[in-house]
Amino acid sequence: MPKLIKDNSVLENNWSLIDKDHTGELKEEKAIVPLQYFLAQTEVLLERENIGVWLDSDEGPEELVPFLDQLNLIAINFPAFADGRGYSYARLLRDRYGYTGELRAVGDVLHDQLFYLGRCGFDSFAVREDKDAEVALSGLNDFSVSYQAACDKSAPLFRRR
Repeated sequence: MPKLIKDNSVLENNWSLIDKDHTGELKEEKAIVPLQYFLAQTEVLLERENIGVWLDSDEGPEELVPFLDQLNLIAINFPAFADGRGYSYARLLRDRYGYTGELRAVGDVLHDQLFYLGRCGFDSFAVREDKDAEVALSGLNDFSVSYQAACDKSAPLFRRR
């Protein structure tokens, strides 16, 4: 089973990420479904506690706003290392829309990104399967001080002194 970084620990990832082209019914397992699948079956899926939704890089979080208080997990896909739209989606979810559930980075997630993903509001990270999650965990502590305000610190450094 793939590894997951959450709460500064490496854990087993017990959530299944459902493919975008999935059309059938879901098993009674913890599943993270694509946005369009969720929107097509919202009423049925919200009756379950073990459902999360994932956004692709070309899908903003706005359509999830009415359901944020009912979703325990939202995952944002990073299809490529250089695609930064997910950082903006995380900030929107946390700062503008007040989402307080688990926010997970999935896809092409690497050690170098973890510190910045955490600053944007992500609290769990599904590191690429070909990378060592134990090594990547140290990426959360790449820097000891951050100057700007972000999701993890609401005031810039000069206001914190």
